[in-house]
Amino acid sequence: MSEVSEFRTEVSAWLQENCPDGAKGPGQISMGSSKIKLEPDVALWLERCAERGFTAPTWPTEYGGGGLSPALTRVLYEEMANIGARSPLVGMGMTMIGPTLLEYGTEAQKAEHIPKIVRGEIQWCQGYSEPNAGSDLAALATRADDHGDHYVINGQKIWTSGAATADWMFCLVRTDPKAPKHEGISFVLFTMDQPGVTVKPIRLISGSSPFCETFLDNAVADKSNLVGELNKGWTVGKRLLQFERSGIGGLSGARAAQSGPGIADLAKTYLGEEAGRIADSAVREQVTDLNMNRAAFRLTAQRANEENKSGTPGAATSIFKLYGAALQQDGAELKREIMGFRGLGAHDPEGFSDAELTAAEEWLHTKATTIYGGSNEIQANIISKRVLGLPE
Repeated sequence: MSEVSEFRTEVSAWLQENCPDGAKGPGQISMGSSKIKLEPDVALWLERCAERGFTAPTWPTEYGGGGLSPALTRVLYEEMANIGARSPLVGMGMTMIGPTLLEYGTEAQKAEHIPKIVRGEIQWCQGYSEPNAGSDLAALATRADDHGDHYVINGQKIWTSGAATADWMFCLVRTDPKAPKHEGISFVLFTMDQPGVTVKPIRLISGSSPFCETFLDNAVADKSNLVGELNKGWTVGKRLLQFERSGIGGLSGARAAQSGPGIADLAKTYLGEEAGRIADSAVREQVTDLNMNRAAFRLTAQRANEENKSGTPGAATSIFKLYGAALQQDGAELKREIMGFRGLGAHDPEGFSDAELTAAEEWLHTKATTIYGGSNEIQANIISKRVLGLPE
């Protein structure tokens, strides 16, 4: 029996024994926040997976990861999906700052932060965008002044996802205001629970408030939490964005269980079925096209990961982010269309099921996927210059 087959048998048995019923199907997923109370089964699932390194299966074992190869990691996710298990842990710690610290962090920084991320003990948020520095991120004005063993930070960040529940922020700050705008930027880490940090949630069209304004008034970051070299944070910040786009574009490999029935089953429920097929032939074609596009995208991402000899993301992640974001929008839009008026219950919940409310919220939320992590226009520019080598 091959290593992959042996691992599949082992992990299947382990999942059957250790995944609580309350961690299967739609439901709560831990983001690692110390400010969010987890349901008992969700907390138990996180604890058991962290013990096996399954929250971060490809990360080094010395920091609490699983040390698994990409092939074995894919098997783990497949077997989790087979039993409907949700991801034990999600968030920016897993997809963004964790991988960045593994590449750019000092041994002390890795030892301090990575195990806490793996165990789901802290939630991270991203201090990048500012009111006058969004797509032109290098125009950021938030500055960090040297005060001996620490930096004092003043400025404002916006669209700070998860800031209201985050424990730590990774942040781009200007440490040399006289340098050209892509230089003189540093990458620092600091706690959100300090007097100099004020967070104000921004209510969105979906009804939720994951994005926030963050005001920094003499906030403090220890110099031990400077990642990379002073004034060279733009390099670190760009690499983190590549990790982010890998996650949005589906290159990271992690997949939570589907939140509800597949789109074909959904269509049969709302539109009826004939001889086991969706009754409406036009919708059948739409569902088939979507599922084929999803399958092709998944297989292409798998091939790209297997061909990536360096093990780290590059400019090509923008291709997957660009198409992956559109694919998410297509799926949410089709689901809402299939539900008809039942898929429009986000702001009038009376008389709508939880699944219908979730579908409406998902549809509204996906409108942002072509903006966050770098807009479609930014991704197209990166692809043209860095991937295709076209002249500016």
